[in-house]
Amino acid sequence: MNSHDPRYSQFGLTRDMLAVPEIIRRFSPERMSDVAAAVRQVGRLLLTGEGSSRIFPSKSALAHARRMNWPLALHSEAGRQSQEYNLADWAVFALSNSGRTAEVIALFTKLRDAGHAHRYSLTAFADSRLESLATRGFVLECGPEGAVAATKSVVEQALFYRALLEAAATEPTMGSRLAGLASAVEQALTVAIDPQLIARIAKAGTIYWAGRNDGVAEELTLKTNEITRRPADFLEGTYAVHGVEEVMQADDVVLWVDPYPDSEQKFQDVLVKGVGMSVIAIASRDTMFPTIRIPDAGDLSNFVQMAAGWNVLVDVGLALGVNLDKPQRARKVGNEFVG
Repeated sequence: MNSHDPRYSQFGLTRDMLAVPEIIRRFSPERMSDVAAAVRQVGRLLLTGEGSSRIFPSKSALAHARRMNWPLALHSEAGRQSQEYNLADWAVFALSNSGRTAEVIALFTKLRDAGHAHRYSLTAFADSRLESLATRGFVLECGPEGAVAATKSVVEQALFYRALLEAAATEPTMGSRLAGLASAVEQALTVAIDPQLIARIAKAGTIYWAGRNDGVAEELTLKTNEITRRPADFLEGTYAVHGVEEVMQADDVVLWVDPYPDSEQKFQDVLVKGVGMSVIAIASRDTMFPTIRIPDAGDLSNFVQMAAGWNVLVDVGLALGVNLDKPQRARKVGNEFVG
């Protein structure tokens, strides 16, 4: 993605993406310290929301917390299914850009009416319906999105959750690492991608995203639908070689985020040789596949991987001639509360 290319600067979507490094640099990880203390005391936290407001923010934070073995019971679930759970002994945190998402409003209304004491929210707008139902509400600092597809808000939401869990575990590290992360994300956003790879992806019947269950590949699957308007599917872990190859076609593409080194040969044998399709890696190291190289940001690398995926999808969208800001059917608020 070239910030000086007029093809990119004309879209609100790309302007939002290119604003992300500065959003990271000025992020304030201390502002949720009081809520972190309450979460630590409760010991259980449910992270809820819909679509992009849940996938990457919650799953990236949960994956890191599990790797660190932090002593918190953590779970992520969408708002509608969360209403079926007994959450009396849980703190509940909901994300919604608009603050008008019907599923989380229904959940928080139910919790409030039951006298639940630990309801927290993060929205893009102050004084929203969701914030009015929360014990404590926070507002994003990144401003409103310039397109239907959420990008910069997703990153700030994920930073917020990461900082919240670090503080709850009394292991805050993010503050000193934001500048380095911002630089790595900027590199991933602006790295030049081989036009032949972009052309190959643009011609794919289905664009598959493979990777860990940390929200990156899953969120990029959704962004593929919103940005390129092409069919896409998320293949968690090594699911790509556990049966789905039966319906894959030679013109399909798998974009593999941070491949497991000892699984590369299996992907090569089953997908490249067996199906005849292309596998393209996004990684901080060389792989046996065509690889989009990105900086290594350690345990913050998922933010860099997300930026690289956006870079790919914008180039594919432009190659396909779509208006990146205006999908034909997708809406700014997926399911808006009315009442």
